Parts: sequence; structure tokens; C-alpha cells
Amino acid sequence: MGKKRVMVPADEVDLSTVKYGEEPLHAPHLTGFVFRLFVRIVEAPLIGPWIISRMKKQNKVDELLRNTVIPEEPMFKPEYPPQEMERGVVDIDEDGRPEDRVESALTCLPHYDPAAFLGNSSTSFRYWKIRDYAYAYRSRNVTPSMVAENIISVIEEISGEKPRTPLLISFDAEGVRKQAAASTQRFESGNPLSILDGIFMAIKDDIDCYPHPSKGGTTWLHEVRLVNEDAVSVARLRRCGVIFVGKANMHEMGMGTTGNNPNYGTTRNPHAPERYTGGSSSGPAAIVASGLCSAALGTDGGGSVRIPSSLCGVVGLKTTYGRTDMNGSICDSGTVEIIGPIASTVEDVMLVYAAMLGSSPANKISLKPSPPCLPNLSSYDDSNVLGSLRLGKYTPWFNDVHSTEVSDKCEDALNQLSKAYGCEMIEITIPELHEMRTAHVVSIGSECLCGLNPHCEDGKAKKLTYDTRTNLALFRSFNAADYFAAQCLRRRLMYYHMEIFKKVDVIVTPTTGMTAPRIPPGALKSGETDLEVTGYLMRFVVAANLLGFPAISVPVGYDKEGLPIGLQLIGRPWGEATILRLASAAENLCGESRRRPMSYYDVLKAK
Repeated sequence: MGKKRVMVPADEVDLSTVKYGEEPLHAPHLTGFVFRLFVRIVEAPLIGPWIISRMKKQNKVDELLRNTVIPEEPMFKPEYPPQEMERGVVDIDEDGRPEDRVESALTCLPHYDPAAFLGNSSTSFRYWKIRDYAYAYRSRNVTPSMVAENIISVIEEISGEKPRTPLLISFDAEGVRKQAAASTQRFESGNPLSILDGIFMAIKDDIDCYPHPSKGGTTWLHEVRLVNEDAVSVARLRRCGVIFVGKANMHEMGMGTTGNNPNYGTTRNPHAPERYTGGSSSGPAAIVASGLCSAALGTDGGGSVRIPSSLCGVVGLKTTYGRTDMNGSICDSGTVEIIGPIASTVEDVMLVYAAMLGSSPANKISLKPSPPCLPNLSSYDDSNVLGSLRLGKYTPWFNDVHSTEVSDKCEDALNQLSKAYGCEMIEITIPELHEMRTAHVVSIGSECLCGLNPHCEDGKAKKLTYDTRTNLALFRSFNAADYFAAQCLRRRLMYYHMEIFKKVDVIVTPTTGMTAPRIPPGALKSGETDLEVTGYLMRFVVAANLLGFPAISVPVGYDKEGLPIGLQLIGRPWGEATILRLASAAENLCGESRRRPMSYYDVLKAK
């Protein structure tokens, strides 16, 4: 088994000796019949555990978890020291009414100019913002019911396409019409509930949105887990007048980064239909990128909001762990996952985030969150605050991408931020990135397995897709000692990052190490396993999940094939305002280059 390794305590590690080393994932890329055969072998007694053991040995998993002495105590949930108040912000009352929080968020936004809606903008392409819809409704140019008919028409048209490429798993046209009629009536009476009234949103299929079932992308979960009410985040949005179009497609049980789903069909990337959207929040990102919805809710346990947002060219916010209430989602008891908004612009993300934020009563006690706030983007002081920000970049890691187009485009965005606002770039070192990846896999895998075990024991395992079953075979190979070791690593990694945040305000990376990968034809029916692609898609996102930090993906350009590239900003604990401010600045600097997706529907001005 090799010699025992003893790690130096984190506070004694000499960072000047840390060298970045690329750690490729060793596993076969399989699709079709060969993949199906592989899964059956992996699930077989004796030979299956042996294969998993060999793969773990190749990737040095057991060497780290079982042959290493880790001196730190375990950290089973993110723990943070008290955080300093952010500058240039507006406080938000998380215990108040969602409508009031949205009104506070509105005061943070720059002045709204209706010229773009009226057709007087010089921008070649732009997404309609939430405030565009509100202006259209209030000026009686269009009603929510008219927009609803446009959306229903598109969704019904898409549902008849072959092969299946559904954006939604659950959709009720009459339910949408009923919600839209109520919103239209409120506007005719002059009493909209908030700026979000009449705004159309999709909800990922692992978040409860009554009366729709929550299937989690499976064919059976709704049979054993009934939905009787909205998730907390959905209920808060409903109070603001949001219209829910249905449950968005996703990678089954969130256990994948591509969005592949043989159960219902794989959602295609609006910019290139032969490519993946990214996952697991594939439907939410695609439905926003296609223009059908202003925003959507996703869940993020391993980049599942940020990855598809990056690959589809939209904005995705992963909040601090515990900032939003997870009650009413399938993974509501884990330690790495959050519910987060996806929208076409930063300001729309802010409005949705303001409505849904608010820690659960338990997390208010255990995590002691700092009071939520939003950046005041309407203030003249905004540029001064931006100029004072220190951005941390670990260059060898930043440049470890599949194509230099990704890192070059993100570097260009950072250079523009420095030139326009004077943001200071600081070189940082982040030790033990390979260890962080392993600790995250053990943590999220153990938590997923804990939730699924009762159903698997009840015979539901064979109804799962082949890639989900492959993941479960790996997760079952972890034991209690592995989980304990992963939580000890979590504390080490938290120490390193909190030391970094004493020197910088934000850590900057590409969101993903590659643009949207192609969909192999053999993967549509049976799924696939491709850990090389998974490694590139997850390379930069894991820290925010394992350590609970807020992070955001904002589009900053395209590669030579016209595929979107996202820049990721990772903030201090409870520091959503800082990354939203910086993301807005990056969006303003890079937004002029946004391109109309190949699959785009103008439901606000449809003829």
C-alpha cells in the first residue's frame, strides 16, 4: 500500500515551495453498448469493487484518504470567522417581505433607460431585462398573458422535435395561462406586486414548485417523494408575482456536469445544438440563454449553476452556503449545495437573489451569517469601490485549460477591469488543489449516496441512468474513515483560503477549463462517462462548494467557434455584494460583444 504520509499542519506550510502540478483524471471515456456493459461489470460482486479500487489507485485517492495522516480536525460544515462589512452597499432585511427586498434591490441599480426597449439602442444584440418587461407591462405595450402565449407556442413547438431536446420536464400550459391572467389583472388594476410581477421563470427539477412533481431528472422519484408545497425560495418568488413556466431539465440527480439525460432527452446548447449546455442545471441555463425566461433557479453542489451558465453565455450566482434556504429541494440536507439564480444579466440576478435570499432558522444559529447586502451600482462611489478591490490570481492554475482561448479571454477581461477601474491584480498560491478535488468528491458523493440509499435498497437503482449508477458505484467505495479524512482536508483548505482573503478581496479564474463539449451521438441513448471533460468543466468551481464561498460566472466573450466563455469571481464568505459589483463591471466592459444564440426566441416582441 505504500509508506504512510504525514501532512505538515496547514499553518506551517511554506507556500514558496508549493508547485502547481496538473493532475489528470484517469478513467476511460465510454458511451453506448460498451458503457452499458461497463456499468454492469462495475456493479457485479468482486470484479466491480476491484475495478473501482484500481481506478482510485490510479488517481491516488486511497493514498490521500487512507495512507495520509492529516493533522487538522474535521470541518463538517463551512465555518468562518466574522467578516468585515462591505463598502458601498445597501442592507437587505432577510426577515422582511420578499417584495420589499426586491424594491431595495431596485434602488441599487443604475437609472433605467427605455431607449433599448423602444429600439433606440446601438447594441446589436441584448437580452430583454426584467426592467424591460416591467416597462412594457406598465406602458401597456404588452401583457403577461400575451407573453405567456408566445412562450407556450415555442415550448409546444420544441416538444415535437426529434430527437427530443426538452428544456422542461414538467409543463402545464393552462397553469401558465392562469398565472399570467392573474398578473395581467394586477397590472390593469395598477397594483403589480413587485418589479418581478409577470416575469417568467423556470425551476430546476430538484426544487419543489407546486403543483409540479420533483423528479430530479429521474423517471421515478416523484412516486416516492410527493410535492405538497413550494420550496421556500420558490414561495418567496411567487409572493413577488413571478410566473413559473415549469420544471427545467437537468442531469439526473445532479450527478453530472454535461446535462446529458437519456430519460427525457438532452437539452442542447442554444449557441450550438450539437454541444452540451453543461450541468447539472442544464435546462435552467438553456431556457434563459434562449430568451424564453428572464431567469431560472438552479442548484449548485459542484458548479451546477456556474458551469451551464458559462457554457450558455449567461450569469449564474452561487451564494454563500446557508445564505438561501434549501428547504423544499431534493438535496436540502447536504453541506455543499445551494439554490442559486441564473439570468441573462447581473442586474436580473440581483433582483431574483434579493427576493429569494434568507437563511434557514437552523443556519442562522449555526453559521451566524453576516447581514445580506447588495452593491449600490447607482452611486457615484461605485467606481471608487471597484478601484480599491484586490483580485487574486493563481496563474499556473488559471492557465490550466483545454484551450488558451479560455484563459486569454478571461485575462483580457481582467486587464480591462484593471485599466478602467484600477483593480489591483495580486499573484496568489493555492496549495493542495488535487486534495480539494478529492475531498469534494467524497463529501458530495457520500451525501448523495445517503439520500439515495433507501430508494436503491427498495429496487430503484436499476431505474437510474448508467452514468448515475457509475457514480454510485464509486461513492459506495468510500467508507466512514474516507469521509472523516475529507472533512479534515476541508479544514486545511479553509485555512489556506481564509489566509488568501486577508490579502485579496476576490479570487479570479475562468469558470470552466473548456467551452461547451460536443455531444457524442452514442451518448444520447445511454449517457456517457468522460472524466477528462468532467475535470476541465469542474477545475475551478470546487472551492466555492467545498468551502461554501459565494461565486459568480459572468460571460466575457467567445472562442473562435462562437462558444461562450465565462469568468468566475470567488468572494469572501457572505461577500455576495463584492462579486456582484465586480461582475456588473465586467459585464459592462465585455457586454457589447454578446451574440444572439442560434436558438433564440423574442417572446416580448414576437410578431
